[in-house]
Amino acid sequence: MTTKILFWQHLFVILFAAVLLFSKNGNQQVKTILNKYCHVVPEEVRTKRNLRIATFKGDLHAQKRYLRLVQQHSQAVKECRDHTWPQVQAIWLRLYPCDTQLGMIDKIMDRIINKGYNQVYIESFYNGRVLLPSTKNTTAWPSIVLGKDIEKVDLLSVAIQKGKKRGLKVYAWMFSTNFGYSYTQKKDRQGVIARNGKGQTSLYMFDNGSQVFVDPYNQQARTDYYNLVQQILQYNPDGILFDYIRYPRQTGSDSVSTKVTDLWLYTKATQRVLFQRAKNNKGLELIYRFLRKGYVTLADIAYVNKLYFREGEPMWQGRVVAQGKRVIQLPQNQQPQLQWELWQLSVAHAMQGIIDFLSSAAYPAQQKGIMTGVVFFPDGNKRIGRGYDSRLQPWDRFPSNMEWHPMAYANCGSNNCIISEVQRVLSIAKSDTKIVPALVGNWGTSIKNRPPLELQMQALRKFSTQLSGVSHFAYSWQYPDHDSERKFCRKRNT
Repeated sequence: MTTKILFWQHLFVILFAAVLLFSKNGNQQVKTILNKYCHVVPEEVRTKRNLRIATFKGDLHAQKRYLRLVQQHSQAVKECRDHTWPQVQAIWLRLYPCDTQLGMIDKIMDRIINKGYNQVYIESFYNGRVLLPSTKNTTAWPSIVLGKDIEKVDLLSVAIQKGKKRGLKVYAWMFSTNFGYSYTQKKDRQGVIARNGKGQTSLYMFDNGSQVFVDPYNQQARTDYYNLVQQILQYNPDGILFDYIRYPRQTGSDSVSTKVTDLWLYTKATQRVLFQRAKNNKGLELIYRFLRKGYVTLADIAYVNKLYFREGEPMWQGRVVAQGKRVIQLPQNQQPQLQWELWQLSVAHAMQGIIDFLSSAAYPAQQKGIMTGVVFFPDGNKRIGRGYDSRLQPWDRFPSNMEWHPMAYANCGSNNCIISEVQRVLSIAKSDTKIVPALVGNWGTSIKNRPPLELQMQALRKFSTQLSGVSHFAYSWQYPDHDSERKFCRKRNT
């Protein structure tokens, strides 16, 4: 019996020592391949690049070495991220038709791994175009990849496949209420475009055609977008992010909405739902007059009191009247309060449209158990005096079961304003909300008055227990020359 015990003890010691040795060698290997930011060291980057170039020239020996190195680097980054904050480090990526060139997606994904990222957000719908091959595209938008010999290339499928092969989680990143100019070219979609009370539609607010915002209450718009999401979900991304889930950002004095005509409430669908919020005839009539004129007068109030004399106070959803005030007041006493409450109702209605659109858009992904997230500006919901930020982005009411991706893009030459934006989100979000701030910049250098990414990350480190990760906008900022080459198909063999 004693001999058996000694045998097993001896075997255990040998196995334990082997595990320690393997672990030590593995950790040493990771340290050799990566730096403290989980970046692949330059020598390894050069070796992998040269092997990749040789691989796509047909060198089978180089191909085997390249694939081994791809897996080795991916595993090293995974282990490093597991032990280095942030455990989730993501990057935003836009793809172009030129990315259909042989080896281009491999090059991009290699560079993403080289910088220590373990998630990538691929822009799947932007500027009124969708990242689907035209042969499979049944959405209301044209495909991004068009042209002879490439129209059948499924760039989204290739990117997801090659990203996952490297251990990356791949999310589909999509514009939301910003449908793009191409959508307006459909004759039966003209009434879908958002309209304010100044006779303006969102179509004429931007001169580059990339931003055309729609009425979030419009059922046609919701149906078209719902179908788009369903097609993207067929690729089984690890998640889906909804960007531009708001109204247009205006400039100058119009950047603050202070009156009802500033709001995008002047389409049939939006007004129909707004009128349905009335709880009695008095409320309905006053809502109608306020929307039409931008205010209500003493004469308006006297008129509705006389016309509907059997009713008490004007009522609509959300309006609460104290028991002692149910007796009809004199118009001069009612007017200031009613006008203020009608303004608050109008703002709340506009914001609710965004919430409802988001719920509809996210539903098919949530049904499939795919992670959903929403992208927003931390100051997009701010109240400014008696007005509101013109984007009317009610992110404080976004569901906590979705990832929150606040764009901490503040630019003040230091980290202070960036920290303030993240702090504001943390102070409002529920404790169970997954928050992944998006930072703008580049590694090792300041760009456009913004500190290097590593300094921004260092400043956010004190919130590490409250943040689920950090993302960086964007691949194009880190590789501007390569981004330009990819836009115009100026291929370089590197």
